[in-house]
Amino acid sequence: MSTRRIEALAVLQQEVIGCRRCPRLVAWTQEVAATRKAAYRDETYWGRPVPGFGDPDATVVVIGLAPAAHGANRTGRMFTGDRSGDWLFRAMYRAGLASQPESRHRDDGLTLSGAYVTAPVRCAPPANKPTPAERDACRGFLVAELDLLAQAKVFVALGAFGYQAVADLLEVPRPRPAFRHGLEVAVSGDRTLLCSYHVSQQNTFTGRLTEAMADAVFHRAALLAGRVVPHPG
Repeated sequence: MSTRRIEALAVLQQEVIGCRRCPRLVAWTQEVAATRKAAYRDETYWGRPVPGFGDPDATVVVIGLAPAAHGANRTGRMFTGDRSGDWLFRAMYRAGLASQPESRHRDDGLTLSGAYVTAPVRCAPPANKPTPAERDACRGFLVAELDLLAQAKVFVALGAFGYQAVADLLEVPRPRPAFRHGLEVAVSGDRTLLCSYHVSQQNTFTGRLTEAMADAVFHRAALLAGRVVPHPG
């Protein structure tokens, strides 16, 4: 493990946390943190941009959309503390990429092995819909992150938003394939971009995304990254 990479990622994470580029998102995350959801009224919300997290030597990078208002915007860790995260980390656990199948708060002991989780937008957006300008304001963070995660071989895009963001950075050949669940695209450097429907409740509650479908994507990601899958789905 590279000490320099660890230090550089730590510096980048602090830059993300300190970002105030998007007034609408700053105002929204702070409002949500102040008003809170009834179920979490006794908790102190994070209420700031949320950095990526995981293994600095990751060979699998997961790209979502943005923090959830009462999930990562509350806990301070991507996909932590909400039902979307429950789905994601169960699938990653079964693929041998996460140490446990759930993530309740950022100090719950969860570690990622060979994996890193991030998003194109680092602040929770109203209605979970960032604007193109807000996405572009965050782009530099994702560029820097992927540059530092130099050992990454497989990129798992959750949803069309994540696919579009990372496809630009990985220089997916044109004509670019349309997003679909299970899409697999070879990119330069013997790397692979995989697509999955997002683990949002809109997809999981309706059955558009099943656990078997999520498992198939993450098992494939682990295999492409040369990892052993210890928890068959």
